[in-house]
Amino acid sequence: MQTALLFETVEDIFRRVFGELKPRTAPPVFEVRYFPYANVDSTIRLQEGHKRVVVKISDLLEGAPAPIQEALAHILLRKLYRKPPLEKYNRRYRLYLNRADVRRKAMLVRQMRGRKRIVSPKGNAYDLDEIFEDLNARFFDGLLARPRLTWSPRCSRRQLGHFDPAHNAIVISRLFDSPEVPRYLVEYIMYHEMLHLKHPVEYRSHRRCVHTAEFRENERKFPFYTQANKLLKKL
Repeated sequence: MQTALLFETVEDIFRRVFGELKPRTAPPVFEVRYFPYANVDSTIRLQEGHKRVVVKISDLLEGAPAPIQEALAHILLRKLYRKPPLEKYNRRYRLYLNRADVRRKAMLVRQMRGRKRIVSPKGNAYDLDEIFEDLNARFFDGLLARPRLTWSPRCSRRQLGHFDPAHNAIVISRLFDSPEVPRYLVEYIMYHEMLHLKHPVEYRSHRRCVHTAEFRENERKFPFYTQANKLLKKL
């Protein structure tokens, strides 16, 4: 006796999920394509007066199992139609992204496709190389390997600093490269990003923990921790 196996295409999955969300609405035409994004990104949008839905998914997910495609369809369609997300689908999707093999593949893709603009560590008021080495000696026993250091191209207020593990780079907002900014504030931002070198991201089941309890404990050891945070809130 042969068993008939039904293989859904990704368009079939989106149509089925749409039927679950809007059972009394005629389904639109679904156009789902995979793109070589630098990150695990996905977008969804309506076109032609709600008659067509265009979905663009990172090609990192092209070979993902059907339950993961289904979870992503729920996440994207609920976002599109402004429905509250269901935790079971969010959890399923995050569990997959947090798998070690998927993380390694995503990191390699970011290194190959991603662009990281490195300007210069030397600013008008502060030299990030000098600040890193000073902090490394004072707080890390000189044990941290120096990554690529750079001021951001623009004075960003949304992202004051970040560590990019894919490109091994610490970027500090040029907003702080001014003689009017106290040195301890630049040091604090650099110190925070250096802690990401000491305490890498931890993956716990479906959760991605960037700032662990140990990270926060070390952060509070910075001598001007309170003053720096007060000043950042004013900015």
